[in-house]
Amino acid sequence: MDSSGKEKEAMALMAEAEKKVRSSQSFFGSLFGYLSVVLSTEAINCLNRAIEIYTDMGRFTIAAKHHVTIAEIYETELVDIDKAIAHYEQAADYYKGEESTSSANKCLLKVATYAAQLERYPKAIEIYEQVATHAMDSTLLKYSAKDYFFKAALCQFCVDMLNAKLAVQKYEEMFPAFSDSRECKLVKVRLDVSTK
Repeated sequence: MDSSGKEKEAMALMAEAEKKVRSSQSFFGSLFGYLSVVLSTEAINCLNRAIEIYTDMGRFTIAAKHHVTIAEIYETELVDIDKAIAHYEQAADYYKGEESTSSANKCLLKVATYAAQLERYPKAIEIYEQVATHAMDSTLLKYSAKDYFFKAALCQFCVDMLNAKLAVQKYEEMFPAFSDSRECKLVKVRLDVSTK
């Protein structure tokens, strides 16, 4: 099958998936939970097949978008956060491969948020630090770095006080603007109270 034939097949699968997602979100789909799960699962199957086609064609950005769509279905319709995390991570990998760092970071931040909620703090810390480091190197994003360092510090705080204190010092050295932020001051006050 030539490239345009594969493209048409992928687009047909996308249309089918969209139809099933819309059906699962309709009044009757919502009313009958089983129907919603079946339609969502069928939509995921169509999306996975479309992803295979697009990755075979080397169209990783489109495949990444479909992974995000699947992750969103797992978040909202099927409520399987571990599978949502896996799809966000795969999307982030594809986006990184296509040098679309901001889209990759958006996916990674979703992973970090869920990791923190599930008390998988080391994973959340690693992601927040990675995204903060990228943000502080960008003129447009540098102000958001303090938020990511703050979230990383909170996760550190949940793991261990000594590591949290060392991490905050490291973040201040890496990004001096973090020292003057309200977020940093809040964490330091809490660390001082906890160590007394």
